[in-house]
Amino acid sequence: MSLRWVAVVASLAALTAGAPSPKSLKSDLSILINNDLQGSSSPSSTSGVIVLGRRSFSYEEALAGCQALGESLWSPDLKTASIQPNLDYLKYQGRISDSTAFWIAADSTNTSRVISSSGDVSSAKSASGRLPALCTQTAPYSTQSSQDTSAKWQVSVDANNQTLTGFRDRLSFRFLGIRYAPQPKRFTYSVPFEGSGESASALSYGSQCVQGSDTGSEDCLFLNIWTGYLPNPGCSLHLDKKKLKPVAFWIHGGAFTGGTANDNTFDGGNIVSRGDVVLVAINYRLTTLGFLALQDGVTNGNFGLADQVNALDWVRENIHRFGGDPDRITIFGQSAGAGSVRALMASPKAAGKFAAAIPLSNLGGINYGTTYSQHYTIEQEVDVAADAILAATNCTDASSPSQVDCLRSVPAFTLSSLSTVARYVVVDGTYITSPQLDVTSSSHSPPLPVKIMMGIMHDDGAPFISYPTTTNETAYLSSQGFSVPDPKLFPIIPSSSGNATLDLYNTSSRLATDGIFRCVDQATVYAGITSGRFGPVYYYEFDRSYQTSGWPGTDVCNPPRTATHPDGDPSLPYFKCHSGELYYVFGNLARQGLPMRDGNDLPMEQFTLDTFSSFIRTYNPNPDKEYLKVRGYENTMTELDTAGLWEPATPENTMTMRVLDWPSKQGGFRELPQCDALGLGLDYYYTKGSTR
Repeated sequence: MSLRWVAVVASLAALTAGAPSPKSLKSDLSILINNDLQGSSSPSSTSGVIVLGRRSFSYEEALAGCQALGESLWSPDLKTASIQPNLDYLKYQGRISDSTAFWIAADSTNTSRVISSSGDVSSAKSASGRLPALCTQTAPYSTQSSQDTSAKWQVSVDANNQTLTGFRDRLSFRFLGIRYAPQPKRFTYSVPFEGSGESASALSYGSQCVQGSDTGSEDCLFLNIWTGYLPNPGCSLHLDKKKLKPVAFWIHGGAFTGGTANDNTFDGGNIVSRGDVVLVAINYRLTTLGFLALQDGVTNGNFGLADQVNALDWVRENIHRFGGDPDRITIFGQSAGAGSVRALMASPKAAGKFAAAIPLSNLGGINYGTTYSQHYTIEQEVDVAADAILAATNCTDASSPSQVDCLRSVPAFTLSSLSTVARYVVVDGTYITSPQLDVTSSSHSPPLPVKIMMGIMHDDGAPFISYPTTTNETAYLSSQGFSVPDPKLFPIIPSSSGNATLDLYNTSSRLATDGIFRCVDQATVYAGITSGRFGPVYYYEFDRSYQTSGWPGTDVCNPPRTATHPDGDPSLPYFKCHSGELYYVFGNLARQGLPMRDGNDLPMEQFTLDTFSSFIRTYNPNPDKEYLKVRGYENTMTELDTAGLWEPATPENTMTMRVLDWPSKQGGFRELPQCDALGLGLDYYYTKGSTR
């Protein structure tokens, strides 16, 4: 055996003692791939490479490093899809220069070879030189039903005084089920989890939090991380900080009574890979276990919100180990997740811990939506929820033990399946100190140092009302909690189909969307801008959607099926309902096994992900054109050229928004007369916003 291969074998023995890591390889690890969101069916599906960088290797070290990952040095002889866009992107980032070369596999005569940043392959002048390296990336794609976590794909990272073993798929490194807090005593605030030097698996999701009658666990405070970059811990954070990626901190929705960070709808592989960010998704306690407040001076509620702050602290302390920049965190969430984002923007406990916020489809205004933007006092919460919970569990008159101790003895699923549960953020004096997010500046509320992007679906309120079984407008609206509106502003327009119940639903959906979503969010933007509390706000409405599977389970949220469009024709009228943006934002249509309904679904999905990830990276949803060019994102580049840039709402242009469709366009705020009639006009926060 040659001395060369003796060195390789020795290196392999040292590297394969456990799951490989940036520490054991003494190198950064980056997964790069030309990701067009078509998954394994993409013509670029084999374009992935793993970059061993940040230090230079001998040829033998490079070969050993790739083999420790279960890979080999990349070779043009493999006939994979072009990796040139990956090299161009490294150059765009400033990570390599025109003169950079990488080790690749030797040729058929065992002569060492290198590839230049421009893609030229040549024989190495000397195998003893020191260069970064390109490894193959053959890990399989994961899907909504399958993830290969076998040892071949595993990788470890030291964080929070633990060695966490995750794995990679074709698109990203995945660390699932990371504990950020030990199981807290029921109705107490969680505390940070601290490792003790142990190894821990991050190969599978942790339990979701208790919800419903039989789902989840009280030991549920876990988070998931997706990243394309793992830095070498041997290099200082200060020196490597410019290479760290912005962090997207995802808070799931579900009415504060359901949901989980494990939902495949918002799997992070595609947004991490295509959008070049690090994604974290968190669990937090839900329903009565997460939000009960009592008038005992101790049980002050907001336990689920406190979990979110605790998780945010974990991320700020540890995310650099996974390639994320703790100073560039964007919190974002949808529905109750948007309500959480809004609450964190108001929370003194979260102040300074994130740089930007994206609340998607925040609720407020009237009826069901009110408490997501306005917070009960503890006394009010006791009146609407806690008293009923105490009565149902025979804990009302408990004195020894106390009411809260009595509730601690009740099975968790009994509490979460009662007809009344606690699901309200409250003014507890610690996590929340005001009845709502202050959007009108004053001496005690200076400009909020947070970049903001926010918006709604065109028909966000449609799933929050039931489909009518009568054509009697008064009776139907009363059953939904609405008064009969001004017919001039909310007319019932007979359709050509002659379906009178659908016509009534059209009108009531408009009323629900205005009252619960549109008006209060437009008023938030307007007040925040005109008061100086907010800087520029990128506001939007989605006029195209792809409804999530299984919810709300009504055909009106899906486009009609036709002979030419058996999966639905989005050019025909349909409701763009709550949650209909999520597949687009995370780029997961192909991963979910969902069909492209027409020729616009894929470019719309690409454009949406590119827009949201651009805001997370730069606080501007308009991607840099050179970035789009080097990454080959042609559909998004064409859309920007055609539709123009997304303009933010500013003091000079307070009521502008982006209509997210294909094509997109700039427009003005909508339904202003209707919002005025509902008492939710643009002056809402100046005149009525402080009262319920």
